[in-house]
Amino acid sequence: MTAWVRGRVQGVGFRWFTRAAALRIGGVEGFVVNLGDGRVQVVAEGARPECEQLLQWLRSGDTPGHVEGVTEIWDRPRGGYTGFAIR
Repeated sequence: MTAWVRGRVQGVGFRWFTRAAALRIGGVEGFVVNLGDGRVQVVAEGARPECEQLLQWLRSGDTPGHVEGVTEIWDRPRGGYTGFAIR
């Protein structure tokens, strides 16, 4: 799953908390990165229920900053990730 999060999500610890959520959920590998246009991109691979749980957290309002919206796409895992990184 790749998700793009828009709103006030940079400079507020959003990447750190996203990584912590992925680790808490478990079974999710990938990364989170700030984009030049102010959005945050989240790439998560793992079992669908765990990825959906991370997506639900992104939309929950329990994140730092202020999320205005989340857009996601689902695709086959490509692999190559070890753990969940902040980029």
